[in-house]
Amino acid sequence: MSQKLYVGNLSYSTTEATLRTMFAEFGEIVSVNLIMDRDTGRPKGFAFVEMAAEQDANKAVSALNGKTVDDRQIKVEKAQPKTDDGRRDFRSSGGRRPRW
Repeated sequence: MSQKLYVGNLSYSTTEATLRTMFAEFGEIVSVNLIMDRDTGRPKGFAFVEMAAEQDANKAVSALNGKTVDDRQIKVEKAQPKTDDGRRDFRSSGGRRPRW
């Protein structure tokens, strides 16, 4: 079963190729998604790496969390699933917004 990892505190100069090379040492990579700012086109400083096997992902977390890459100490951990943060979609309530 595949495992998605969050990679944070990346330098703006870190590329998908750099991430792919780093994580390939620990197993098969399904995907690398470097998150980009849609307005500026620059990386936002974090990425998601999906690895084919959960045990390989665990090895990568242990080895790479806290490692210095492109002069930044990166954070690597299992990605958390998206959750409902309780915010409402006001379009479905007739467009009325609360007064706070």
